[in-house]
Amino acid sequence: MVKALFILPFLIFFGVIIHFAVPIVKKSDPKLLPSALINKDVPYTNLPTLSNYKEGFNHADLLGRETLVNFFSSWCGPCRIEHDLLMEISRSKSIRLYGINYKDKPEAARNWLNELGDPFEKIVADKDGRTAIDWGVYGVPETYLVDKKGRVRYRHVGPLTEKVLEEKLMPLVQMLREKR
Repeated sequence: MVKALFILPFLIFFGVIIHFAVPIVKKSDPKLLPSALINKDVPYTNLPTLSNYKEGFNHADLLGRETLVNFFSSWCGPCRIEHDLLMEISRSKSIRLYGINYKDKPEAARNWLNELGDPFEKIVADKDGRTAIDWGVYGVPETYLVDKKGRVRYRHVGPLTEKVLEEKLMPLVQMLREKR
């Protein structure tokens, strides 16, 4: 009995080490959050437009071409970090970019876009966050790559970076276009 009590802390210690060592050995990224939507149709989306000067979009608008759908908010610090890259994507016209404003005051979002620039071809407001739940959003910013058939092909959690754009998103977009 005394030996068992002596060995138990060592077993717990080694169990904890194994728990944290497995992802390192497998080279898995702990920041990756799985998405149940990968290779599935996008959830039905029919939200009101955020602004009077720009069109909103619905489910049918996500068909026909590859699209990046970016969930953002004016109160989100990391959204500000990725905004310059979204502006570059918009200027390059390499892929269409739609925005979903998440749980934000419309006037705050419009002011934010007027201040920083509006990279979105079309934009809608998810005032109550219901659409974000349907998409599986954990928090903003999140960006989804939707193929021309309306299926989610990639999900990026957190601010987009040049590295993610060059090494993951655009090669995947190119691969999807070559399959045509």
